[in-house]
Amino acid sequence: MWQRIKTAIVLVIIVGIAMFASHTPILIVPLLAVGATIAAYEWTKLMPKWRHSVLFVILVLALTLISLMFKVTWLFWWVASSIIWLMALSWVSVFPTQTNWYGKKLALIGAVILTASITAMFYLWQLSAWWLLYVFLLVWCADSGAYFVGRKLGRRKMAPNVSPNKSMEGLAGGLVTGLLVVIAISIFKLQLTGAPLVAFVALSALTILASVLGDLFESMLKRRAVVKDSGTILPGHGGVLDRIDSLLSATPIFALGFWVIQHFGLMVI
Repeated sequence: MWQRIKTAIVLVIIVGIAMFASHTPILIVPLLAVGATIAAYEWTKLMPKWRHSVLFVILVLALTLISLMFKVTWLFWWVASSIIWLMALSWVSVFPTQTNWYGKKLALIGAVILTASITAMFYLWQLSAWWLLYVFLLVWCADSGAYFVGRKLGRRKMAPNVSPNKSMEGLAGGLVTGLLVVIAISIFKLQLTGAPLVAFVALSALTILASVLGDLFESMLKRRAVVKDSGTILPGHGGVLDRIDSLLSATPIFALGFWVIQHFGLMVI
């Protein structure tokens, strides 16, 4: 447990410095690039044996860096990622009866969702580091709420073949915990009312549900690949994918929804 806490503290310091120490991308881009590289490498370990692992890592890194430079591609990645997550919802529901998603197509799936999440994180950071922190906080609070409520009250399994410890009661607890944070920030910090408040709360709730799907998808992938953790680079935490699995789905969906809300003038930042 102490090792896990120490690793978490170091991660918070590194990420916090990269996010807030400079208004230029001189720190955040290298951090995102390193994260994308490690996550891509770990992704290859969860795929069927493939001889082109190094090429996949290079491809993801190249796509990430090129996409960060060309904003015009961001919406494409977010929409493509959202489509994949919709399909993942059905994959999780029928696992392990059907696993036709497990194959070489995982390379394409991984490239899309990793690139989408990295560009979404950078987009939110460009708006303000506080927006990126908001999504992190939203996911962490919902995850903590789900853990404690599920541990005390969990009865009905949410996806027993994928993650036996997750329950519907835990999901409800996580959603309520996250929404308490959302409503407090929306009213007291952002001072939203009317349609903007409804739109922002709805988007945040969808983001929380998406984060749960990201967690379940990685758990399903690990079960299919018969591995416990995606990696060992983070002592006490496993791999990078094990730490950002919820963010892989949450960040692009929030970024896409936030772009839509701004596009229709429901929020002005």
